[in-house]
Amino acid sequence: MKDKVILAYSGGLDTTAIIPWLKENYDYDVVCVCIDVGQGNELDGLEERAKLSGAEKLYIENVTDEFVDEYVIPCVQANAVYENKYLLGTSMARPVIAKRLVEIARKENAVAICHGATGKGNDQVRFELGIKALAPDLKIIAPWRCNDTWKMQSREDEIKYCEEHGIHLPFSADSSYSRDRNLWHISHEGLELEDPANEPNYDHLLVLGVTPEKAPDEGEYISLSFEKGVPVALNGKEMKASDIIKELNALGGKHGIGIVDIVENRVVGMKSRGVYETPGGTILMEAHAQLEELILDRDTMAYKKNIGAKFADIVYEGKWFTPLREALQAFIVSTQEYVTGEVKMKLYKGNIIKAGTTSPYSLYSESLASFTTGELYDHHDAEGFINLFGLSLKVRAMKKAQLEKENK
Repeated sequence: MKDKVILAYSGGLDTTAIIPWLKENYDYDVVCVCIDVGQGNELDGLEERAKLSGAEKLYIENVTDEFVDEYVIPCVQANAVYENKYLLGTSMARPVIAKRLVEIARKENAVAICHGATGKGNDQVRFELGIKALAPDLKIIAPWRCNDTWKMQSREDEIKYCEEHGIHLPFSADSSYSRDRNLWHISHEGLELEDPANEPNYDHLLVLGVTPEKAPDEGEYISLSFEKGVPVALNGKEMKASDIIKELNALGGKHGIGIVDIVENRVVGMKSRGVYETPGGTILMEAHAQLEELILDRDTMAYKKNIGAKFADIVYEGKWFTPLREALQAFIVSTQEYVTGEVKMKLYKGNIIKAGTTSPYSLYSESLASFTTGELYDHHDAEGFINLFGLSLKVRAMKKAQLEKENK
């Protein structure tokens, strides 16, 4: 019996070429594992492709609900956004994929896990930190870092290698964008995007929606309901979170929402440029933030903003399975105890426009906020407050004036 290796398999040219490469260089039996986190029709024909390429077995594991409930929703509750723009679509999916790879490795008594991430990207870090945290005994194989045995540097090289090993599949040598898709988003890198001076070719690039210019001239109203920071209903219809995201993707894509062009700082030290489509996620994050505006007190909101930024860094860097992530998430969950209510919005040409927010736990008091004097607030009290609040400023200014007078 040969040792087994688990290959994180997408069905694309890279991971298909890795199958014969593993058998040739390691003499392993290759067990392919495709983790379904909402890629859609990208999974069509995978089993036949894996078998034709020499795999002993193929698992297709649908973890979409787990991905949404246990990884996406905590990031929504945290308002976790990396470098003010990136909604962590790829980052959030990597830990659940690593976790399932490890589970199948244990089931198959495999000795190693192999991934097709390049040596320049973030995903190698995310996959491998996840595997190390969950299965430190397993060997990790990253072909793109194996300079002695992985000689392929282009799609043409990979197609030729496959054909030399009896694998004749309809892969195209035409270069295209490098994409990663799941239920939350799709990312695009490569081609004209490699030069930040170039405008993205949106007509060629977009998959989930249209640009704001091509969105309908009529806006569309929607409502989202939350319970303890978790989305539970769309337009009054109760459904699970993954189905809400699916519906929001269609609505957001239709109205040109959630298209972000960003130059980001990768974990490995370089800057990279990409375009992200996150139509449903953008709406969901905005709705959640609007609800928190009503409910969280000033100090908690301010502190939670810092926690959200740190949480985003942790997820981006692949440190999901760490004590710090668990501790921060515990804080975040505690802040969501009263984040319950309904958010109404208008979607219009790339914009999400407030249309009213309600909650039984709202801290907004119309009598306090209005310009009329209510029972809880006396305008004259502000004078004493300002005197105390600005006392240090006044003392400093008086001291400076005294020193300037003495030095004349």
